[in-house]
Amino acid sequence: MSGLDRDRWNELCRGAAKGTTHWYDRLLEFYSEPNRCYHNCQHISDCLNKFESVRDVAREPLAVEFAIWFHDAIYNPRAADNEERSAELAAQFIKETGVAREVKPAVIQLILATKHHDGTFHRDAALMVDIDLSIFGQTPEQFWKYEEQIRAEYEWVPENIFATKRAEILERFLSREKIFGTEFFFSKYEARARINLAESVRRLRTR
Repeated sequence: MSGLDRDRWNELCRGAAKGTTHWYDRLLEFYSEPNRCYHNCQHISDCLNKFESVRDVAREPLAVEFAIWFHDAIYNPRAADNEERSAELAAQFIKETGVAREVKPAVIQLILATKHHDGTFHRDAALMVDIDLSIFGQTPEQFWKYEEQIRAEYEWVPENIFATKRAEILERFLSREKIFGTEFFFSKYEARARINLAESVRRLRTR
């Protein structure tokens, strides 16, 4: 598993925040928790790399990038308030490190947008959600690795229950008119995502 890019964190914080070294260490500790098979350092790195492709279309790029760093900081598969707690952590970071106060509402909204993958929370929410969901449109090899990692994070759930609930979640994405709300991600990943999700649902429903 790849670690978080300390140089990238320092560059993001340069001029925007102070006293951020221990915050990098905290985030690294969170994302390195042993129970994380997908929501880990690699996921954050992948999201940041995807963001680089669309940075120029973000209305508030600083807020989007901070939101990416924090959006899965708190992750307990048995809990229902991970996004809220991650947003609270980001708010604490902003308060402690002197990040411009006007950034705080955007960061919080963008993190909360990933709870139900709702692109209406903020003017950059669709972009944030698409970055988070981009795994859906990757190659079959990458997608099935992701599905295996999600199953591993929920290894405590009985197989029949997991298959039913997981299928329901993926079917909700398939029922959307568009899985990806931005032009860039729609054109690049929509078709492949629908194939991947449909096949996953088929396998889950026939277990």
